[in-house]
Amino acid sequence: MSSKDFLLALKKLFTFSGLEFFLNSLSKNEKIVFFVLFFLFFFSFSFLIINFSLSITKVEPKEGGIFVEGIVGFPTCLNPVFSLTSDIDDSISNLLFSSLMKFEDKILVPGMVEDYKVLEEGKVFEVSLKDNIFWSDGKKITSDDVIFTVETIQNPEVKSPLRSIWVGVELEKISEKSMKFMLKNPSPLFPENLTLLKPIPKHLFENTPPGNISLSCWTLKPLSSGPYLLERIERDKSGKITLIELIRNENYFEKKPYIKKIIFRFFENEEKLMEAVKRKEIDGFSLKEFSQIPGFKILSFKMPRYFGVFFNLENKIFSEKEIREALNFGTNRKEILKKAVLNKGEIIDSPVLPEFLSKEQKSLTFDFTRAKEILEKAGYRDSDGDQILERIVVKEPAFQFKSDLVFGAKGKEVEELQRCLAKDPQVYPEGEISGYFGNKTKEAVIRFQEKYKEEILKPLGLEKGTGEVKGKTREKLNQLCFEKKEEETVLRFSLVTGEDPILSKTAQILQEQWKKLGFDVTIKKHKIEDLKRVLLSKKDYDAILFGQVVGKIPDFFPYWHSSQVGEGGLNLSNYQNKEVDKIIEELREKFNETERKEKLEKLREILKQDFPAVFLYNPDYLYFVSEKVKGPKENFISFPSDRFWNIKDWYIKEKRVLKWQPKK
Repeated sequence: MSSKDFLLALKKLFTFSGLEFFLNSLSKNEKIVFFVLFFLFFFSFSFLIINFSLSITKVEPKEGGIFVEGIVGFPTCLNPVFSLTSDIDDSISNLLFSSLMKFEDKILVPGMVEDYKVLEEGKVFEVSLKDNIFWSDGKKITSDDVIFTVETIQNPEVKSPLRSIWVGVELEKISEKSMKFMLKNPSPLFPENLTLLKPIPKHLFENTPPGNISLSCWTLKPLSSGPYLLERIERDKSGKITLIELIRNENYFEKKPYIKKIIFRFFENEEKLMEAVKRKEIDGFSLKEFSQIPGFKILSFKMPRYFGVFFNLENKIFSEKEIREALNFGTNRKEILKKAVLNKGEIIDSPVLPEFLSKEQKSLTFDFTRAKEILEKAGYRDSDGDQILERIVVKEPAFQFKSDLVFGAKGKEVEELQRCLAKDPQVYPEGEISGYFGNKTKEAVIRFQEKYKEEILKPLGLEKGTGEVKGKTREKLNQLCFEKKEEETVLRFSLVTGEDPILSKTAQILQEQWKKLGFDVTIKKHKIEDLKRVLLSKKDYDAILFGQVVGKIPDFFPYWHSSQVGEGGLNLSNYQNKEVDKIIEELREKFNETERKEKLEKLREILKQDFPAVFLYNPDYLYFVSEKVKGPKENFISFPSDRFWNIKDWYIKEKRVLKWQPKK
């Protein structure tokens, strides 16, 4: 309604209400004052009504809305048996499939499990499923599905990345909703394994050959047990998946999410993703590098992981503890955290993160002077002025002539004398090795003395050789036949890392810091997939800058136990220490939290003293969410895919309701 229409309506109101006479009795100025006061009253009254309405109501989430996430990269398989190898796959699988247990912050809580019991001192776990859990096709989820999933993972033909944590675990069905997990040894880590176990439907896969299960990732539409269902998939002309749409699972056994639809859009690179962000087509995304983006809030998630430079201890240069120690003291971690991670994380000096300890520990500090002193004490100098340190060690020969040898002598030294003389056919053409100092040997010694008369005979005032091996003759023989060898060690090595912005920046800073110490470091970058598939497996590197995830209930066996050195193992440093092995093995069997923390503190101290790596930082996982999306919360998560840990509380639409409701 226009202001003109409003005034006409108001005039009619006054006419019909008998106030026309009143208005006509007013002067022009009085009418202006009257209308001003009337409008002030009208707006004040409206404001009071609105304010009163707000005071007795509150905002609550409302069902509906679409959330669009942008991801760099493309999905490969949405089957949770395989999805852990890809953050993209795992992110989507986490919304489609529920796990038996789950973490809320650092607390382990039930997922599909109603209850579990620890029996036989931690060797048996009896698990019961909830009653109201169903597949999205309406079929009940039972212990048969769980057992089938574990057996599928355990089958080597399937090649599941989860197989290593389920090897040796036996299952026994108790009832439709209960089963036993039987372990060879007690394990406080086992409940965390249940957070990675997302059952797949037996009735969908039981007739699929084990070797073909991975091939069915896109041929079979997954049945969901999670908060969302797969609705549709879009591909480009080349067959690459560009979009996946999920809709809310109305059969979900827990609280249903407010957001009814989640769309994942996939991009070839970060530049194309950011173009879509600027066009306001994306509501959530992750970036490797921190930056402020208008309209988005940033969530920082802590994760049980660490990054560092792992020294291959089979490499000669790193077999010296002094070199590893100098590199540790010569690394300015504060500078790296600031420049590479923009302080979005925390500095570490061991794989035992602060979250796992009962008290704050003294950290390793940057000390450039001490690092230089360690190298100098170990004998490293810049002898040739190229700013790269080297050490030259003179090695004495295994054998030297020490006795006077004359005509008639016998034995080992005579044999070595004959071998030495025989190297020169002009000196000892006969070349006989008899061990007896006879005439032929004597003549050979004379020819040798006269060949080198400037060094042997002249200092003694002689012109002809004597045929006796003494003094100057012995000295020259030792010089020519048993030469001292110089062994040079140059502080030069290659640093392998992945093609990742943070890793690349970290490697560059390390290269610059270590150059000041006297090291020549060459950086070699590889695709992350190639690193995992080839280099990590074969340990084909001098040193590697990489990260490791240890879990919320930390298990260091895969990364630091001696059994994991060599090809195929994840002990990236090829580090071996019997005491460390014992601690790691005990940690796998200790249920008492106090005892576990004591063991972890001891493990930390040993690794700090041995310097098998330069531990650098634990970066935060950064996730950007549109300000229109309410409810996402930061947390201590295990994987980037866990950013959706409280997706049921996210909402886009809102409604107002009374703060109090009348009793029914």
